[in-house]
Amino acid sequence: MRVKQKKPDMHEGDMTPMIDMTFQLIAFFMVLINFAQTEANDHVKLPSSQLVKPPEVALEFPIVLHVGIDGAIYLGGDDYTPETLLVGLRQELSVIKAEGKTPADANVVIRAHKDAAAGDVQEVIRVAQEQQLENFALRVKEDRS
Repeated sequence: MRVKQKKPDMHEGDMTPMIDMTFQLIAFFMVLINFAQTEANDHVKLPSSQLVKPPEVALEFPIVLHVGIDGAIYLGGDDYTPETLLVGLRQELSVIKAEGKTPADANVVIRAHKDAAAGDVQEVIRVAQEQQLENFALRVKEDRS
């Protein structure tokens, strides 16, 4: 009589704990992420102020402009000069208009380097005002000392 050899059963591991752990890690890092730094730019070191207060409500339709120490303007990852900034602002305004809003509904957030010339910031504001943008906010870093 022949003896049948049984092949060992290959059991698959239970992936449920691994999937649970993955989702817990995702949730953990979502809680820890600092959304305030999402509008940061490496070319801009903000000035500090003890008088600064955080905004009471989130700004609707923000257009974030970064002004570097050399006067370069950064909008959405692209570099602009005061002369070419109109192109970038028109792109942003086309998105706002597509949502049925006007330029007066947009908020221009200016993040200027602490050593940038005041004239560079004024030029950015002038160019934005030519596009009928009215609401401006200047960003600084809170000095808690």
